[in-house]
Amino acid sequence: MRSNMSVAIVAMTDPDTSPNPDVPTYEWNDKSIILTAFYVGYIIPQVTAGQLAKNYGPKWILTAAVLAGSLLTILTPLVADLGSWPVSVSRVLQGVTQGFIFPSCHTLLSKWVPPCERARLCAFVYAGIPVGTALTMTLTGFLSATWMGWPSAFYIFGAVGLIWTLTWVVLGRNSPAAHGGMDYREKLYIEKSLGQVVRTEAAATPWKAILTSAPVWALTAAYFAHGWGFSTLNTNVPSYMAKVLNFNIAGSGILSAAPYLLFWLVSIIVSAITDFVITRKYVTVGTARKVANSIGLYVPAVALIVLGLISDSKSDITIVTLVLLFIAIAINGSAYSGYRVNHMDLSLAHAGVLMGITNTIASISSIIAPLLLHFIVTNENDPLQWATIFYIAAPIYIVGNTIFLIFGSGETQPWNGP
Repeated sequence: MRSNMSVAIVAMTDPDTSPNPDVPTYEWNDKSIILTAFYVGYIIPQVTAGQLAKNYGPKWILTAAVLAGSLLTILTPLVADLGSWPVSVSRVLQGVTQGFIFPSCHTLLSKWVPPCERARLCAFVYAGIPVGTALTMTLTGFLSATWMGWPSAFYIFGAVGLIWTLTWVVLGRNSPAAHGGMDYREKLYIEKSLGQVVRTEAAATPWKAILTSAPVWALTAAYFAHGWGFSTLNTNVPSYMAKVLNFNIAGSGILSAAPYLLFWLVSIIVSAITDFVITRKYVTVGTARKVANSIGLYVPAVALIVLGLISDSKSDITIVTLVLLFIAIAINGSAYSGYRVNHMDLSLAHAGVLMGITNTIASISSIIAPLLLHFIVTNENDPLQWATIFYIAAPIYIVGNTIFLIFGSGETQPWNGP
């Protein structure tokens, strides 16, 4: 639901996309604002969501968030007829609903995932993001080029969200203790490994200690950097492929989706390696997180720099450009074993709150980056203007990860609780 607009907006503003002349299209010049609007809403509930999930459990928060987001997605084609600003407002509201999801998921994972399986299981859960993005972009591109047109993408993905909501209501549980049908030995194993949470979850949130913690701010810097670079790629690659590389909507959707499948593969492989070296005590948790994060941020930075350098080439560089885009997106998956799970290293008891704080600040980057593109890329067919965007994202990747290397930690912090 988050990613379909990135592809659909190409079809929504191009009358030649669908063979059906009755599919509506619009003359919008504020596409970047529409794409950014989601993150404006997304930033609003983050910290509150983490606190609510910690105090009341994440199950019903996730239920309400996905249900509301699904309904708003289904209504998007109707809202589009009212103009670009109503669509932007709708996207803000969708962002608000999804802003509850990550803090709730982190709270859920902190109650279910043993430390020795943290990278693998968290990467597996969050790998749903690139897989979902890949499927969304591919299907949105395909559907937009059919007689049904781009509106069908919003109806279908909204319906999928409703089906997930019903399934989650039936099967979801806040913790092993709330799961009546779970094997006793498995429940005991999880609860013993996470005994710290049981002792401290009722404690007040140590806001001052959290907000003055160097490892928390180092984690936030990495999160911000990844958010900037990845949102630059995630929201704009379909437009780049359509306008600069001249792929049609179906081809743009497929090629935009492919690197996200590689992202998923990278995240799974790196998470398995990370858990292995931590379990065998070859390296500390902090070292493992920093290595995984460095691969996930430094390599895409280099790819973006090279992509910018070749943008003024007079020869056909389509294949090279695609390879660099694939690398820039896919290798981000390594960071899922770095900063993405570091909240739980620092504090199991307050993991959801930490996710809310860091995701709030990271979301600021996801707002600024697409808006910056709106002002810099005034001609979407000009690769040199796109190169400027790549040159901005690359050093942010580098600086953010360097701060994480220097000040980050993999150790449980004193303010976690007794």
